[in-house]
Amino acid sequence: MYYSSEIIVAVIPVLNHYVNTLGPGDAFRDWLVDTLGDRIKNKYCKVEVFKYSPSSHTVCRYKFKGEKYSVIVKFFAEPTGELKRYNASEAMVREYNNLMAARPIINVPMPIAIHQDFNCALVTEYISGRSLTWYLSHENDLYDKLTSVAHMQHRLHEHTRHDYYDKKKDFANFHKVLDHLNLDRPIREHFDQLLGKWWYSSLLDLKQGCMIHRDATPSNYMFRKDILYVLDLESSWYNAHYALDLGIMCSELKNHFQLQRGSGELAEPYIGHFLWHYSKNESDFLRITKIVPFFMGLGFLRSARLHRHYTHHKYLIKEAAACLTSLE
Repeated sequence: MYYSSEIIVAVIPVLNHYVNTLGPGDAFRDWLVDTLGDRIKNKYCKVEVFKYSPSSHTVCRYKFKGEKYSVIVKFFAEPTGELKRYNASEAMVREYNNLMAARPIINVPMPIAIHQDFNCALVTEYISGRSLTWYLSHENDLYDKLTSVAHMQHRLHEHTRHDYYDKKKDFANFHKVLDHLNLDRPIREHFDQLLGKWWYSSLLDLKQGCMIHRDATPSNYMFRKDILYVLDLESSWYNAHYALDLGIMCSELKNHFQLQRGSGELAEPYIGHFLWHYSKNESDFLRITKIVPFFMGLGFLRSARLHRHYTHHKYLIKEAAACLTSLE
């Protein structure tokens, strides 16, 4: 991710630090300059490299000295997260295609180039600004920012409707996350029972799926002045349920207030505001509020993977179960 915020015991901001300066003759630097064409006036300029941390892959900002221009490069063949074995070339092409698909609909970093021989590098424009994580941490203008995020999510979902919704994929994903948690058998069986009830309920059924971000965390929404950009579409899904993005965001909001303010309940006004501005009308809002807890449960379990050795892990498991129990 370009600007990740993997949580350990609090929200950790993504930091970038200087690692190197490249000059003419460096193969990757020369390829970048050639690829960027007229964007770079001085073809002999030096390029400063800044590495972002934490992130799921090696992600760097390349700043062209004297040019007032930067790009972000994600190296898919250099994973730094838990997932180590995957087809890096396919992942590189997938995110490039996802960015191209979303670009006519919402603001995303412009994809510039890909190159398999440079550790499966994806080059995109650099978006400066403040992420939703910053506004969340400062509770600064948060209602307005959540309104913008809700509208952008709605626009993506509405304009990418597909022929069907792949319900099986959502449940397979849920079970995969549970498998990673290695829960005690009684707890796992309880989750399996809860998921079974959701499976046989018609509440999640849709005639059409859509494209979703799938990692709709505050760190992936960047405000450049007042213009909102969506980052990191690597894991996007098609034929998906729109409420997955909503549930992940809502669980992130509640988890943040639990960690930072001692009570997840303080997030409720913001969650309600966010879902209201996503909804078309009151009846749509009421329906969405019945569906979102399912995907909030998934969001809490995703966060629990990062807290296995901390007491906060118990809170996240409890919240996930409570969300799934809301169907009863």
